[in-house]
Amino acid sequence: MGNYKKAGEWAKNVVVLLQKHFKFSSVNFVGHSMGNMAINYYIMDYAGKKGLPKVNKVVDIAGHFNGILGMNDEPNKMKLNASGKPNKMDKDYKQLLKLRKVYPTKTSVLNIYGDKGDGTHSDGRVSNASSKSLKYLVSDRAKSYQEKKITGKMAQHSKLHENKQVDKLLINFLWKK
Repeated sequence: MGNYKKAGEWAKNVVVLLQKHFKFSSVNFVGHSMGNMAINYYIMDYAGKKGLPKVNKVVDIAGHFNGILGMNDEPNKMKLNASGKPNKMDKDYKQLLKLRKVYPTKTSVLNIYGDKGDGTHSDGRVSNASSKSLKYLVSDRAKSYQEKKITGKMAQHSKLHENKQVDKLLINFLWKK
């Protein structure tokens, strides 16, 4: 696993640098896989800080919020209750629980995950339960929260960010009012 806190700091550094050149007051984030963790650590550590832009919208694609298959998760083992709370939480997920108290209340969230349809209920790297566990972390605070499942061959973890269906979802979510 990566150093997610450091990734969140790097995301902040990029935002600060861009803000110097383009003078914006709100930002949309799109992350895939590890990028989702960078976004969520940015939100935990920096969102709402003076001088930083408000987080308007977040798109999480193939997020491994509560484990990665073959590392700390197995197919069809994790269960979620109706609010998205997992029956077992790994140490990284326990760190993300802070989001339940600090997630920006004016941020809209789109969570996109893949299901290859091979019986593992996963995109091949991340179980759907791990991806969908984001709901428990943010849905009680976020302005809106929605999940979209992508199926088929292009629902594989690394193919999701090259998937035309995902592109359409992104465009509709980020640019609709």
